[in-house]
Amino acid sequence: MLPEKLRAAFVVARRDFVAVIFSKTFIFFLLGPLFPLVIGAMAGSIGAQVQRDLDNPSIGVAMPAHQGDRLVRARNAMADRMAGQVPDFVVLDRLRDGETFDARAELAKGSGVAAVVTGTLDAPVLTGPQGRIGDWQGMISTFAARARTASPTAFPEVRGDVVQTTAASQRNGRIATAQGGQVLLFLLTMLLAGMVLSNLVEEKGNKIIEVLAAAIPMDALFLGKLFAMLAVSLVGIAVWGTAYGALVMAGMRSMPELATPAVGWPVFLVLGFLYFAMAYLLLGSLFLSIGGMATTVREVQTLSMPVTMMQLMVFFFASFALARPGTWIEWAAILFPVSSPFAMIAQAAQKPALWPHLLALGWQATWVLLIVRMGAQLFRRTVLKSGASGRPARRSIFAMLRKPA
Repeated sequence: MLPEKLRAAFVVARRDFVAVIFSKTFIFFLLGPLFPLVIGAMAGSIGAQVQRDLDNPSIGVAMPAHQGDRLVRARNAMADRMAGQVPDFVVLDRLRDGETFDARAELAKGSGVAAVVTGTLDAPVLTGPQGRIGDWQGMISTFAARARTASPTAFPEVRGDVVQTTAASQRNGRIATAQGGQVLLFLLTMLLAGMVLSNLVEEKGNKIIEVLAAAIPMDALFLGKLFAMLAVSLVGIAVWGTAYGALVMAGMRSMPELATPAVGWPVFLVLGFLYFAMAYLLLGSLFLSIGGMATTVREVQTLSMPVTMMQLMVFFFASFALARPGTWIEWAAILFPVSSPFAMIAQAAQKPALWPHLLALGWQATWVLLIVRMGAQLFRRTVLKSGASGRPARRSIFAMLRKPA
């Protein structure tokens, strides 16, 4: 008796083992634990690269004759021996006798330098923000002494000329605002878009979706579901925002102060609302297409995971494009529909022009309609296709994939 039970247990174990090993979900099961590691590594490396790209200040030099060139050569000779990051030095002008240079006007026009060194090697003047002057005075003195002689014994005093703000500091502040907008947009979209998928699967389970599909066109049904879930999401955001405001008024520490975006806070908030709506509709339309193919919760989880991972990759792509203004990477992030809302909210923080946002919103809305239409057609073909009995035939997407051509 015992050997028969063991033999039966072995048969069942072998059958289950083979079924799991050769199933399509097992591949995603194996890859699943790797995604957090890959995403974490990519987030760390991209974040470090973006920080290096953005925090690379330059100091302009405007001195008589060739004293500025000598200061730059001294900086290049000593940079490797100094601790911490050493700013780049750029010669802005070589002054003639009696000629002066307006360092404040140079900083105000946004030439890209964080501070300007004027005067002479014997009496340099550093013009820049308060915090930067304190950090760089000793460094400028050392470089000036080295520029005068190869073996300096005396170091000149660097006089500070403080300005309230510079174009470079304003740019860095707006970049921080752009990053904050991207992160908030991503978190809200990922947190709320899943409701579209769960709602569709639930109605498919109790066959309500088939009754609705018999009464109205599938495109209208999908759009109605998208906008209904978007409205629910906005209610949730309003409740969370109200609760957060109450906590701040009760004494909780608020968010760090962000620089004013280029379009101004009122327009930035309106664009943030519109881009959240577009990001939600784009991701929700993709989830609806997935829900149209899946018939069980297990299939939903398996098929939606690639879309979720894609959304993470899109967010990283838009964040990486933030540090590459004017390049093909930035244009690709703007034109790719799913990353376009994240790229354009960053544009709103950095550039004052409004007409690109009108074009971007129209572009994104067009893609929402296209994805909804394709998802509705896929749903009609895979779920509502009538069988021989005239009733809708509901087949698993994996069963269809296993069916020979």
